[in-house]
Amino acid sequence: MSRTALRRSVATATTALLSLGGLLLASHPALADVSNGGFESGSLTGWTTTGTTAVVNSGAHGGSYAARVGGTSPTNGDSSIAQTFTAPSGATQLSFWYSVTCPDTLTYDWATATLADTTAGTTTTVLAKTCTNGQGWKQITSAVTAGHSYTLKLVSHDDNYAGDATYTLYDDVAFTTAAPPPGLTQVSTDPFTNSSSQHATELEPDTFAYGNTIVASSQVGRFTDGGSSDIGWNTSTDGGTTWQHGMLPGITTYQGGTWARVSDPAVAYDAKHGTWMVAGLVIDSNVNGAGVSVSRSTNGTTWQNPVMAVGNDGQGYDKEWIVCDNSTASPYYGTCYVEVDVTSSGNAVVMSRSTDGGATWSAPAAPSGGPSGLGGQPLVQPNGTVVVPYSANGSSVRAFNSANGGSSWSTSTLIANASSHGVAGNLRDGEGLPSAEIDGSGKIYVAWQDCRFRSGCPANDIVYATSTNGTTWSAVTRVPIDATTSGVDHFIPGIGIDPATSGATAKIGLYYYFYPNANCTTSTCQLEVGYISSANGGSTWSSPATVAGPMSLSQIADSTQGSMVGDYISTSVISGKAVSAFAVGKAPAGGQAFDEALYTAGPLSVTGGSTASTTHGAATVPSPHTTRPLPIRH
Repeated sequence: MSRTALRRSVATATTALLSLGGLLLASHPALADVSNGGFESGSLTGWTTTGTTAVVNSGAHGGSYAARVGGTSPTNGDSSIAQTFTAPSGATQLSFWYSVTCPDTLTYDWATATLADTTAGTTTTVLAKTCTNGQGWKQITSAVTAGHSYTLKLVSHDDNYAGDATYTLYDDVAFTTAAPPPGLTQVSTDPFTNSSSQHATELEPDTFAYGNTIVASSQVGRFTDGGSSDIGWNTSTDGGTTWQHGMLPGITTYQGGTWARVSDPAVAYDAKHGTWMVAGLVIDSNVNGAGVSVSRSTNGTTWQNPVMAVGNDGQGYDKEWIVCDNSTASPYYGTCYVEVDVTSSGNAVVMSRSTDGGATWSAPAAPSGGPSGLGGQPLVQPNGTVVVPYSANGSSVRAFNSANGGSSWSTSTLIANASSHGVAGNLRDGEGLPSAEIDGSGKIYVAWQDCRFRSGCPANDIVYATSTNGTTWSAVTRVPIDATTSGVDHFIPGIGIDPATSGATAKIGLYYYFYPNANCTTSTCQLEVGYISSANGGSTWSSPATVAGPMSLSQIADSTQGSMVGDYISTSVISGKAVSAFAVGKAPAGGQAFDEALYTAGPLSVTGGSTASTTHGAATVPSPHTTRPLPIRH
């Protein structure tokens, strides 16, 4: 179920439903029977008070007002607000938000809260004594039984010591119903039976949308030491509600081609030439990434045999990506670009371009300065400038660009140094490869996993930086999925932006994998998929929803670099709804070693919310002394 209740005023009973392409996801509707739970009356009407209390009209969690318990000057002992109410029909939990100002220590000052079930005769401490300062709003939820009578008491304790006044803001007290996860739709399956790779396994998908058509592509039949039996295509022509699927022809020996394996699918569309493209990393019988293939289709369902864009020249390659210039205002409209790194030359990054719908490709060219890295995701701004964010071998995220249609490429600039928590359980997590997208105005968003906002680096957040020109980048911003003290580890992000939106109204969808407990082991880790959205360019975000899982690591494909759902995932946003395809492992049946397939949660609405993103509280991440290539990640 969704791990966090939607914030709602409890002044009215509201039920919100998100349309999920034929599915309905109830989004934690707030229920009545808490009086003035959002304090929007501008007073403490409905609450019993002791000590120093007030209503404040700045810094509220939701709406205009919040309750302040305790004073801005030192007070002596407990201050509190309390209310008795009956849990209404349908209620499953009580939720409230709190923000503590406690410059002292827990020995002397604290916030705490209790919930007494007077029907059952029990009392629960729902908020253990806590003394923090400047950590912002956090949420508490506690299970309740409909029809039972409860008394909630919200407390702030101050020892009256001069200079360290302690108080707590409380807001948005509400009975809610816990939302079920959305239904999942399996979009494809592994048809192969060769004994040399693992079945049934599908993983590492990319998606791209143009108009109402979405094409997703993934590895199918994963080999433990790199690559897959083939790349699958999955196409929806109704915005991600229904899907067709099949296998790309002519790449591997399993589908009439000559290559032993293929990996790293990436999808693009060339509007000028009316051509869908799927790039892949072809792998020879020595498990060497031999080059980049491009498969083409005019409708997303009938595919030609591939052409070679880069390679087949004795060198080693890894982690290609593809994009096309679809802006009619661009002087390079209809030019497509492939990025790939040359593993046999220390992960040297190179670019190739096509101006004929992907039929032929230029000789690869290196950016100025010869950068080393992998996982580049080129994007094209409306004026034709190509910006390529990439991982500098895990040490930082950087970008280079071209303003002349790929005739030449600039030196790279720093987006941010990287600092990440090692994901537990020997899960192959992409080691911080970036996920990049662009809004309708050309503003670029680059997301990755990073621990800089968590003291001691115990887990990762999803963070991002933005740029309007590809050379000057914003401060690193944290997506507020949960508190920095939550113990939840987030990784493998896939960010998407509705191309019809931009700036302060840009609609962003973000899917990601996570562990509810970062400190798990190979046998205990529970892998899940989450979703969160912003309707205002990332200023504030919705509550997160869990859309898949939990799954154990034994239910997903093995690789020599760890259990695997993919080094990356992707999100596409169409008409305000976000679509992603992601690998989900289930208990296998019928003699198969695995049941890992591609699923979608349907088009999820980009609703946004009121939880603010932040650039504050991040640790300084120094530049690395050395940069070394990461292991080859076919």
